[in-house]
Amino acid sequence: MTNWPTLAREIAEDLLFPVADSVDADGAIPPGHFEALAADGFYGLAAPPERGGPALGPGDLVAVVEALCGGCLATAFTWMQHHGVVGSLAATTNHVLRERYWDGLVDGSIRGGVAFAGAIPQPPLLYARRVDGGYELDGVAPFVTGWGIVDILQLSARDEFDDSIVHVITTAAPTAAITVEELPLIAARGSNTVRLRIDGLRVPDEQVAGVVEPDVFRAGQVFGTWLNGCMATGVAARCRTELADRGVDVTPFALAAEGVRDELDAGLSGGDLYDARAGAAALAVRTAAALVSGTGSAAAVLGNTAERLMREATLTLVAASRPQIRASLLDRFGAHADR
Repeated sequence: MTNWPTLAREIAEDLLFPVADSVDADGAIPPGHFEALAADGFYGLAAPPERGGPALGPGDLVAVVEALCGGCLATAFTWMQHHGVVGSLAATTNHVLRERYWDGLVDGSIRGGVAFAGAIPQPPLLYARRVDGGYELDGVAPFVTGWGIVDILQLSARDEFDDSIVHVITTAAPTAAITVEELPLIAARGSNTVRLRIDGLRVPDEQVAGVVEPDVFRAGQVFGTWLNGCMATGVAARCRTELADRGVDVTPFALAAEGVRDELDAGLSGGDLYDARAGAAALAVRTAAALVSGTGSAAAVLGNTAERLMREATLTLVAASRPQIRASLLDRFGAHADR
């Protein structure tokens, strides 16, 4: 049986972290990173056991994602998107669509990305309109990670008439209906995150993964919100390792991380997940600030590991955020916002 956390840590330490500073500087992830993750089965982690998945428990899943995020956030951030497509197609009733992509998604020869953000706000940014034989999409997918890296993309849009959420699978490439705008992120630039402007994209029923009610969509976002907390906790863990290497006692940060993990996990079963996410991001920033301080003036030089981790921690304040997370963070930082 594969020990997934141990394998993830080996990949992070031996392959990802040694070149993470150069990946950040170049804004390009070596293809070998994704090839290694595919070769070791990491693209199939979200597949259910009956469809070839390993049935990872929550603890092991957290350990895997944290290790990879602490190794190279750009690589992990891009890879994480893939599992949204795997989960969607695992649950779809469109069996022909699933079979078209499934084997490739699980073995990593087909890489997927997701674009949920256009469907989340009210009013939505991305609309779907029912037309003969499918849907037509118009609007904006504001944050799409992995453009030019992933092969297929799940776009999520709100039906303009009944407010249901329409999930469609399309090729991740510009067309006459898709205009691409690069987003120069402050960190994880190699993730190739872009904004898509969509004007009259026709998607046939054969490419529709599902249509769900808004409450079902919101419920489905809970797990992703929880998992995205691993970006912050993974960055914080790497900062603790770097601090320890500099002879700093990291016990207070380790204890705080245990508390954050407890709060995140409680959020899956009725706790305040948004506040827990805010706590994770705030801890990442505080731990990264300690690393910058412990590194000294060298951290002021662009390309230094401490400087990079400070920017990555800052990114976790807003990546995959929600208004409730923003409000909680403002409270923690001494400001206030309407929730």
